[in-house]
Amino acid sequence: MSIKKIIYVLVFLLTTGMYCQHKPGYEKIKALKIAYITEKLNLNSKEAQEFWPIYNAHEEQIDKIRRQERQDIFEKLREIDQLSENDLEKLLELDISLKEQKHKLETKFISDVRKVISAKKTFILLQTENGFKRRLIRQYRQKHKSNNR
Repeated sequence: MSIKKIIYVLVFLLTTGMYCQHKPGYEKIKALKIAYITEKLNLNSKEAQEFWPIYNAHEEQIDKIRRQERQDIFEKLREIDQLSENDLEKLLELDISLKEQKHKLETKFISDVRKVISAKKTFILLQTENGFKRRLIRQYRQKHKSNNR
């Protein structure tokens, strides 16, 4: 698979919240994200030792919810015209529940992280994650634009 396709898949999955560990290139992108975060946060060795297990556990939990969203909601919505109003109500309730779970996880994550890194680094982390996504999208667009000429 070409790098263009890998970037396209990643950008799509990141922007829709449907991350998937089994897509080609996932490990490479994950490594790039870790390097990007490490560079931006400038963690000392003690901070890094405490931070990365919290971060990795959080990412794993969020990925589980994203997989559930994909399996239990998004895949069923492909056949939205075949679903009853009752089915759609259940999907909406599940969607709300999963969003609440994500919000609780994000709140806990920030609470846990701020115990091991400063408030400033915590905000930098939040900005860095969004920056990484924007950077991937920008790189995809530039590459896509140059390939269409």
